Amino acid sequence: MRAWADRTDRWNQNLLVLGDFNLDRIGDPLFDAFVSTGLWPPTELNDIPRTVFDNDTSRHFYDQIAWFSDSDGKSLLTSLTYTLGAGSFNFLPHLLGSLTPTEVSWRISDHFPLWVEFQLAPKATFSQRGQNRGASSGIPRSESSL
Repeated sequence: MRAWADRTDRWNQNLLVLGDFNLDRIGDPLFDAFVSTGLWPPTELNDIPRTVFDNDTSRHFYDQIAWFSDSDGKSLLTSLTYTLGAGSFNFLPHLLGSLTPTEVSWRISDHFPLWVEFQLAPKATFSQRGQNRGASSGIPRSESSL
């Protein structure tokens, strides 16, 4: 995936990686392998609950949202700027109030949805990139579709 994100003349420069990577904690060998590729999750997600079982003494890092960065930490995202806004959504108070977390985990999920917020690049950048992308992919794009 890193090679894909490094392609500068392709439509895929804003590659985000989302999912359950079974990372136990920061410093865990799996977490170290994850970030050794250049993928970096936002630090704002470090201290938030991610599962129905997380508490003040137990945090899990299974689920991640990440993107590739250069070795100096500069993001490879080209038309998205991370706003430092990120979190999880604790759905427990809103669903099936009489069920225990274990019962909810079997019926819905034991993972909370994660979110991150980005600011879009100025429209002129999108117009130029949209025309370039349409030309390279064979898909015509108009100003109104950007």
